[in-house]
Amino acid sequence: MAPIYTNAVGRRKTAIASVRITPAPKSSLLVNGKTPKEYFKTDLRALIAEEAFAKAESVENYAVTAHVEGGGIAAQADAVRHAISRAISKVEPSTRAVLKAAKFLMRDPRAKERKKPGLVKARKAKQWSKR
Repeated sequence: MAPIYTNAVGRRKTAIASVRITPAPKSSLLVNGKTPKEYFKTDLRALIAEEAFAKAESVENYAVTAHVEGGGIAAQADAVRHAISRAISKVEPSTRAVLKAAKFLMRDPRAKERKKPGLVKARKAKQWSKR
C-alpha cells in the first residue's frame, strides 16, 4: 500500500522547513497555516517557495503544508523550496534530474561565522593605534 503523504526537510542557513506533501485534485501550499503570499509578504519570496512545482512539471497536483522556523524570510523561502523539491523527487523519481540541474536539491550551507575571542566580530579587529 502506498503512503498517503510524504515528508521532507529543507534547510538554508539556520532556517528549517518541514514539508508534508499529499496528492490532491489541485495544487495548494500552506506555510505555517497561511498562503505563501500572506506569510512571505512579497511576490518574489512566494514565487521562490513555489518554484519547485514549476520546474518539476509534475503530472500530479499536490497539497503541501510546510512548517518553517529559524532564519529570516529569504532563508525560509529557500528552505521551503528545498523541502518541496526533496518531497517531489521522492514521490516522482523522474523529476529528480530536472530539480538537481536547477540546484533545488542542493542545501545552501552558508551560515554566519562565529565570533572569535579578542575580535569585534568574526574577523573584524579593533583599529590599531601606534600611540
